[in-house]
Amino acid sequence: MKRMRMNSWRGRGPAALACLAAATAVHAGGHFEVDDAGTLDAGQCQVELWDSYGKRTNTNLAHVGPACGVGVVELGLNADAVRSRARADFFGPQVKWTFFGREANAPLSAAVSAGAQKDVSRGGRWGGQGVLALTWQALEPLAFNANLGADWAPGSGERTSRGGLQVQWNVLPELALIAERNRAFSQWGSRVGLSWQLSPRTSIDLSVARLGLGGGETVYTVGLNQVFDFAGKP
Repeated sequence: MKRMRMNSWRGRGPAALACLAAATAVHAGGHFEVDDAGTLDAGQCQVELWDSYGKRTNTNLAHVGPACGVGVVELGLNADAVRSRARADFFGPQVKWTFFGREANAPLSAAVSAGAQKDVSRGGRWGGQGVLALTWQALEPLAFNANLGADWAPGSGERTSRGGLQVQWNVLPELALIAERNRAFSQWGSRVGLSWQLSPRTSIDLSVARLGLGGGETVYTVGLNQVFDFAGKP
């Protein structure tokens, strides 16, 4: 990993949360909406697990997302289960490429990522996401991440624009505070949280988000990220 990996939710009521869940799973960096420009090194893998709960709509989202660095790209798969008054199950691949500033101490980095998702429980058209991610390491403990791209809603295939800005402040070497503002599927949302590095290869994420769905939805999320090596690396 180039940096601590931080990355979300998806189109009214449970249906809106299902669309937000689809957008989240296509991300390559965790449950935060705004992705950074870092990717895994070749021969390195990561498994991301998280569970989100929407209080007003009583909606739960469980996510499993393994990814590995293969050559100069990061390849991954995402599986999401959304449970509320309705049920949705998403599955699909993703790819991410850091094309500028891949070095560990680069002050400015840029990446492109793309993913596709299918609602395997209800059918319909494929959805997905394409994003340009930028990271500016303003100071050693302070980074800004910006995203610009588009979403395609699973089921309908409707295209909408997306974008967001995130600030990440490492108050301690192992503790980062994160705040972001994001627009996805024509809905604005804000999220604050933290990432705690338990060890060089294990971290946990906690956050609370306010999504502009109808009267507004409060979403609580806890996540676990585990990094490991493959292909015989020590």
